[in-house]
Amino acid sequence: MKKALVTGSSRGIGAAAARALAAAGWSVTINYLNSKDKAERLARELGSEAICCDVSDSAQVKAMFERTGGVDLLVNNAGIAWSGLLSDMTDAEWQRIVSVNLGGVFNCSRAAIPYMVRRKAGCIINVASVLGVYGGSCETAYSATKGGIIALTKGLAKELGPSGIRVNAVAPGAIDTDMLSCFTAEDKLHMTDDIYIGRLGTPEDIADAICFLAGDGARYVTGQVLGVDGAMVI
Repeated sequence: MKKALVTGSSRGIGAAAARALAAAGWSVTINYLNSKDKAERLARELGSEAICCDVSDSAQVKAMFERTGGVDLLVNNAGIAWSGLLSDMTDAEWQRIVSVNLGGVFNCSRAAIPYMVRRKAGCIINVASVLGVYGGSCETAYSATKGGIIALTKGLAKELGPSGIRVNAVAPGAIDTDMLSCFTAEDKLHMTDDIYIGRLGTPEDIADAICFLAGDGARYVTGQVLGVDGAMVI
């Protein structure tokens, strides 16, 4: 059975992706930082393992990959948000969002690559955002990290293509997860005014896209950013 690791998979998009991949036949390792109970429940549900690791810490990431013994599929999903004026952002807040969102993709990809190169096969899927494509007012730092993920995806796909490794990204739009918990039901309803499909996305919508990119049906797809946003107007 092929092995997958989904970072930030105790809840939201990560948990949905882990469930969908397990249903498709993958052995999925769960990664978490704070939500231990949720991660362990999901691991029991899937008959897998949950590993606590801060993806921004390269030493912790190295230890996690030593424990998994290498993976055939890496889904870089772990991320944090920050909203507000850039001029109000502290050095610590900037460093944290960059080190988690962008640094986490770097740390985990670097750790996963040697195993994939030895096998001349593998797949890396990065969770970006529509804000990484278009930018978002009062979410400038978040947009910057997600834009960096998109550039990293395109460059790494070219770097690893000769080794038989595919690298793609999904760019979710407004997805109804904990990241939207600061919004009221009325706020969320107003968000749908800018989404042509007429609703917020679900974690399962993104999970299905991840499964497609991980599967044989996408065997000739690499260096791409798949927008999953319901035709959202930014």
